Amino acid sequence: MPRYAQIISTGRCVPDKVMTNANVESLLGESVDQWLIANVGIRERRIMADEQATSDLAVVAARQALDRAGLKPAELDLVIVATDTPDYVSPATSSVVQAKLGAINAGTFDVNCACAGWVTATDLAARYIATDPDYRHVLVVGAYGMTKFVDWKDKHTCTLFADGAGAIVLGAGDEPGYLAGKMLARGEYHDALGIYSGGTYRPATPENVAAYGKPKVQFVKKFPKTFNSDNWPPLIRATVAKAGLTPDDIDFYLFTQLNLRTIEFMMDNLGQPMSKTHWVMDKWGYTGAACIPMALDDALYGGRAAHGQPNGPRKGDNVIFCASGGGLAMAVTVWKWTADSG
Repeated sequence: MPRYAQIISTGRCVPDKVMTNANVESLLGESVDQWLIANVGIRERRIMADEQATSDLAVVAARQALDRAGLKPAELDLVIVATDTPDYVSPATSSVVQAKLGAINAGTFDVNCACAGWVTATDLAARYIATDPDYRHVLVVGAYGMTKFVDWKDKHTCTLFADGAGAIVLGAGDEPGYLAGKMLARGEYHDALGIYSGGTYRPATPENVAAYGKPKVQFVKKFPKTFNSDNWPPLIRATVAKAGLTPDDIDFYLFTQLNLRTIEFMMDNLGQPMSKTHWVMDKWGYTGAACIPMALDDALYGGRAAHGQPNGPRKGDNVIFCASGGGLAMAVTVWKWTADSG
């Protein structure tokens, strides 16, 4: 019998601390609120507690997803954490999550392709399930603790980044869930946006800390402002075609939650109504590798109603996840939604 990967549950972690645009303005000493709302869509963001690490956010989201799946941690066969803000440079944060959950029978690994990490990880997890009967239940978490690396005087970064986690549990089924996936990168921009100290390129020696400061996220060089709007449409169309579908056949679209204007452009470019998508950057800020699973969970459990839309996706819907991040890495996956709606 063929084995197919299916999404069986979701979960999320939204930190308690709220930082509004007005709070950011007070730190910067200049006005950013109206520009952010008009050009990006962000009104406020969530910040993790000082004592929390990325793994703590991941565990909250994972436990919710496991509870909704009716599974115990020991029933997991694999834990994948997508993050570029790990607890440690080494070992992997997925091992920390496994220990905190008590997922004693699961293998672990991390995926780091920045904000494209979670979509990439779901593609990998789906292929494990489809090809190896030892993998029945796989936890995939996108987790982001980027405010630990933010310079609150840098308006180009502190206005955007936030913290959070989103999780899914994948299970093996006898009908397709995962339909297709495709990845692409523009590696010539690897040195454009990221955290460039603390690794082997620029170790956190006293000399480097004195010269460059502590590790921080920063825009180093320009890349095309229209990068996503230029690259997403052909990548989406190619991936949808791999699944034997057209953009009109997709019932629910989720994109990297950085810029609402880009999402609006994408839906128009694909000839789709905004009722087929969802966004959360307005209330949670930009949460990188966590943003798509957080938006998915929000859409399933009541969040879409705030935008005058029905909850979704619904059983039988075709769903697409499209992400990009530093590197510059991109990933798209297409799914048949097999779970009941939230």
